[in-house]
Amino acid sequence: MTEAFRDRKLIVVGGSSGMGRQTAADVVAAGGSAVIIGRNEGKVDETVMALGAHGKAWGIAADLADRRQVDRVRDQLAAEHADATLLVNAAGVFLPQPFLDHDGAAYDSYHELNRAIFFLTQTVARGMVDGGRGGAIVTVGSMWAHQAVGATPSSAYSMAKAGLHALTHNLALELAGNRIRVNAVAPAVVATPIYEAFIPPEKVAETLEGFQAFHPLGRVGTPKDISAAISFLLSDDADWITGTVLDVDGGVMAGRN
Repeated sequence: MTEAFRDRKLIVVGGSSGMGRQTAADVVAAGGSAVIIGRNEGKVDETVMALGAHGKAWGIAADLADRRQVDRVRDQLAAEHADATLLVNAAGVFLPQPFLDHDGAAYDSYHELNRAIFFLTQTVARGMVDGGRGGAIVTVGSMWAHQAVGATPSSAYSMAKAGLHALTHNLALELAGNRIRVNAVAPAVVATPIYEAFIPPEKVAETLEGFQAFHPLGRVGTPKDISAAISFLLSDDADWITGTVLDVDGGVMAGRN
């Protein structure tokens, strides 16, 4: 087993399910440790227990839509995990709504999450700078930041994800002098629990099946597809890559069938 992340600590915002959890598992399996930040305390605890069978893991439960809870998480990260040199921002919200019918609550959910990611990243990056160890940051953006999809009207979601892509470019430039690399991945449709927010759980598999042919490679993505790309960008193998938004999308940005 490779130990590409030996003695390196990863913080995963949105690490209790989907792409974030898989990335944490990959890093721990490769000799690292992980701090899991998630909304559901039960899921956070279960994830930490599962990871703990293979290495060190810690959990922080918080609702990132609550600014006071975000401040609490920032304080905890600064006090207990300032030695982290890896960060993945994988928390996500996806609530497709037509633009003319879009409501303020859904809109605000995207931008409160972006605010949380902005300031959590600032806290972790400050620890990397102060520690002088450098580091790597990867944020999960989206193919929807590049293209609109008629079947899933997502104006607010696309705008929020485009903001994360822009943040990636800016931080890559600002933090390069501190040996901190900043990249993003832009997935297309990936089988994660995020769809359960607006599709009944028993219908999710059927709905995703309808998106198989949307991807030139003929299938929707898996958390492992995305975590493999994230792990590469976190690793020393990507030591000369920063400011990149990597399409991990089954070929969607190349064209459609």
